[in-house]
Amino acid sequence: MANPPGRATFLELFFDLVFVFALTRISARAFEDLTREPGREHGWGTVTGGGKTLLLLLALWAVWQGTAWTTSRYDPYRFALQTVVIIALVGSMVMGVAIPRAFSTTALMFAVAYVVTQVSRPLILAVGLGAHPYRRLKVRMAVVFAVSGVLWIVGAMLSTNGQVVLWTAALILEYGAARFGWPVPGLGRSKVSKWEIAGEHLAERYQQFFLVALGETILVAGFAYSAEPYRSGHAWAFGLAVATTIMLWRIYVQRAGQILGEAVMKARHPANIGRSAADTHLVMVVGLAATAIGYELIIGHPLEQIPGPWLAMVLGGPALFLVGRARFEYEVFGRVSPSRWIAVLVLAAAAVPLLLLPGVAATAVGVLVLAAVALADSRRARGAPPEAAAPPF
Repeated sequence: MANPPGRATFLELFFDLVFVFALTRISARAFEDLTREPGREHGWGTVTGGGKTLLLLLALWAVWQGTAWTTSRYDPYRFALQTVVIIALVGSMVMGVAIPRAFSTTALMFAVAYVVTQVSRPLILAVGLGAHPYRRLKVRMAVVFAVSGVLWIVGAMLSTNGQVVLWTAALILEYGAARFGWPVPGLGRSKVSKWEIAGEHLAERYQQFFLVALGETILVAGFAYSAEPYRSGHAWAFGLAVATTIMLWRIYVQRAGQILGEAVMKARHPANIGRSAADTHLVMVVGLAATAIGYELIIGHPLEQIPGPWLAMVLGGPALFLVGRARFEYEVFGRVSPSRWIAVLVLAAAAVPLLLLPGVAATAVGVLVLAAVALADSRRARGAPPEAAAPPF
């Protein structure tokens, strides 16, 4: 790129809108798995259903992250880059449409959309880069995605068990290749620490995706409440869901979420903290997705005792978010506040007694724990100058 990009382009923000839809499909699929069986006695089927939904979420994240890194390394106003983003936008939309039946009737639709999106990106860049040294990296990426693409397409034609095995192997291959510099026999590999990126732009893209995931929780809560009779139990569940989303936002932005860009720029190897932040935001986004599923379950059944898998969504979502947020704090400041781990332990300890109480009580406990974390953050920052980033990279 001639000049590092500043704010995200309108096309990138347009691309993000597709993921608002795609994440709602993820939540809808998980909700269906948790409420499908009579009497809500789910057992092992709930675990396998959750694993398959996570598999689809990881595929969506791979598309978004690959596109975000591309626009943070190359000029996003070039025609080739805009073509990459548009293909990713269309592919993500098709994947979102296919998600509810991705392990049955729409498996091939999901797989083809994913493979076309992932393979076309490095191929277009390889052509556009010409003789640039980065072209070799794009060739290796294209080889890896072509190999994993065979697993995706073949898996889509098999029964569910075979499909899960091959799609899992494909994701392991892709995530592993990205972790180790896209190694290909005869073509070598590269060190991520030497990659040049527009750090502030990439940091902003992570922040924007977090807001997309947070917005998805609001959509799920709103749709769930509007579908139910406006009775006091449902209203309490809806109000607590909104309060939970506000607390999640507050904890994220205070203060690491505001200065991720500064931390990336201060790091000796910006690409390393960028890759680490990718993992961290994935954990937080999975936590937000689980929290959204919990909203829908509790708003529909606010005064009933809830089974273990439901409680895992209601409390496990915020707990997973806090785990990711703790690592995020370490990436920005090189430390972790005790309130994060204490809150996770409190949520885990509260799980057993909450199995005997109405579902709305579990949501209330989650709000109180998150509010305590937010209050601890505010008290630590009160009266002190804004803390500067100190990344340990």
